[in-house]
Formats: sequence, C-alpha cells, structure tokens
Amino acid sequence: MLALGLILNTLGIGLFCWAIFAIAVYALPFFVALSIGMTAFQSGAGLIGALLIATAGGALTLVLGQVAVAVTRPLALRIAIATAFAVPAAVAGHRVVFALSQFGVPSPAWREVFACLGAVCVGVTAWMRLIVLAEARPFEPDGVVESPS
Repeated sequence: MLALGLILNTLGIGLFCWAIFAIAVYALPFFVALSIGMTAFQSGAGLIGALLIATAGGALTLVLGQVAVAVTRPLALRIAIATAFAVPAAVAGHRVVFALSQFGVPSPAWREVFACLGAVCVGVTAWMRLIVLAEARPFEPDGVVESPS
C-alpha cells in the first residue's frame, strides 16, 4: 500500500509540473484578465459582467501577443514581446516550485535555489514556445512576381 501511495504521489506531482509547463504561456493573459475582472467587479459591473470583461481582456491579450510576435520583423522587438510573456510565467513558476519544495526541502536557502531554478525553467519554456510557435513569415503582397520567366 505504501508503494502505491508513493507511485501515485510521484505521478500527481509529475502531472502538476507538466501542467505548469503547458500553461506557462498563458500567465500574462491570466494576470491581465484577473486585474481587469477585479477592477470591473469593484467598479460595480457585477459578477457576470466582470467575468465577461475579464475573459475578453485575457483573450485579447493572448491574441495580440501572438499576432505581434508573428508579424513583427525585427528580432529585438520579437524578443521583447516574448519576454513580456515570459516574466509572469517565471514569477508563477517560482511561486509554484517554492510552494512544492516546502514539502521535502527543510533548508530555506535550498528552497529558494530550487524556486529560482524552477522560475528559469518555466520562463524559458514560455519564451521558447512563443518564439518558436510564432514563426515570422516574409511579407509579400499577393500577385507580385519578383522575377518573371
């Protein structure tokens, strides 16, 4: 019975870590949606209105970020946009790894080391997903032939 518990705990933590890496790109849209939703709720929009406004704001942030990375031609600007998405993901990764390390690591210094390593891993994963998946294509108008034969 003890072995089954250890196996299930390992699988559960592995699934949780996989989920953190899979949704790392969505940290900035989530933070934007949360901020917009809380502001709308506090200004009197009601629960349904705040949820609708928050969902629209988060979706718009995600779409605009991905379109901006895909359309932008200068590499420095693409890196800056991807970094704007990676920083909240790194902060979320730091907090998750720090919380998980409190279960098995007694030293506060080592917990912080593991949390910083987790932040770097999650931030780089989010950054690479946004950069690699949004491949920039050269802008060529339809119907223009460069070298007619």
